[in-house]
Amino acid sequence: MLEDLDESEQISIIENLDEDLAAETLAEADVETQQQIIEKLDTETASEIIEEMDPDEAADLLQEMDQDRARAILAHMDLDEASDVRKLLEHDEYTAGGIMTTEYAAIFEDFTVAHAFSHLRLVAADIEIIYYLYVIDSQERLKGVVSIRDLLSANPAAPVTEVMDDDLVYVYANTPQEEVANLISKYDYMAIPVVNDDQQILGVVTVDDVMDVMEEEATEDLFKFAGTTDEELSYNSPLQACRARLPWLLITLGTGFISSTILKYFMAEFKDVIALVFFVPVVMAMGGNTGIQSSTLVIRGMALNSFSGSDLFKRLMREITAGAIMGLACGLIVGLWAEYLIRSGEASPLSFSSTYLALTVGLAMMGAMTFAAMFGAFIPILFSRLNIDPAVASGPFVTSSNDIFALLIYYGVSITLLAAV
Repeated sequence: MLEDLDESEQISIIENLDEDLAAETLAEADVETQQQIIEKLDTETASEIIEEMDPDEAADLLQEMDQDRARAILAHMDLDEASDVRKLLEHDEYTAGGIMTTEYAAIFEDFTVAHAFSHLRLVAADIEIIYYLYVIDSQERLKGVVSIRDLLSANPAAPVTEVMDDDLVYVYANTPQEEVANLISKYDYMAIPVVNDDQQILGVVTVDDVMDVMEEEATEDLFKFAGTTDEELSYNSPLQACRARLPWLLITLGTGFISSTILKYFMAEFKDVIALVFFVPVVMAMGGNTGIQSSTLVIRGMALNSFSGSDLFKRLMREITAGAIMGLACGLIVGLWAEYLIRSGEASPLSFSSTYLALTVGLAMMGAMTFAAMFGAFIPILFSRLNIDPAVASGPFVTSSNDIFALLIYYGVSITLLAAV
């Protein structure tokens, strides 16, 4: 409801809620609404509300705000709460340190199971996630992890070291958030610990934070496929929208100039065999679609870590083979259609048989689709090796490039086969 109200009503509601409920409500709103409200609240009220938020959510909110305003709010916050938030703000927002929370349950390795439960009762109210208790030594180095389920089924007098799992999966503060998300998804964890170089626990990344990351990454990739950015959702001006989209469109327009130049020479070369021009659109369209299919599969597979580095070559060969098979099938169909169309048309060729021209079209289609599949799979792999986001290799880039190559292949096959007659 808060997001659907106007600004004055939003602020009025937040100001009339107690700090706990205001913080909980604000945390569920979108980032734009959060910023809009906090910017309008007086510093003291804003700091009281942010104090009640989880440290990771408070850090995310302050990171998006004007830094002078953020510093003023931090200065008014409780020292302990502000300290936790400042620690999180030190980390890059797209790393494990940037999305972790400092509210977790830790117990010392000399605790018994009964002692662990006693400690948990004391801290549970202030902990974001209590599915796991992290076992540490006197230097706060991570030694193991134990779940509530394991504690419930253990002898109360047993030391936690007998119950804990010391085969740990953890991440470092500078681990990219995508890698953290993949690990939690792979092992079906509810949380994963974040440590420093001395193996001291700094915080935990919870599954709800990872879900947000996965949504952000999927959204970002989707916009890149379309040649724009998610920032455009917040644009109200048509000029702002144009600024976001126009660069990719201009690149596509540039490749269109190249395609039109090739087509000019194509038509000049085959002015006496005008029937070949009929099939330029379908060859270009099939090449572009095949390239998009290959690039999308490879990009998504890389994002989900579905195949390792050694599998990339196999994936590339699979796409080339699939492209050749699909090209053979589509080439046969378009060849038969070309045979019919040329025979039934008034502009029947004088120098070449309709069957020979149909063969030319079919082979060109097969060649264009095979190359498009290879190109669509190869470019994301190349971009990944060059540390460029593979997502930008899809969409307008692959489609426009394949238009050019499809024309060149069609032109080359036609020149070669017709010259042989």
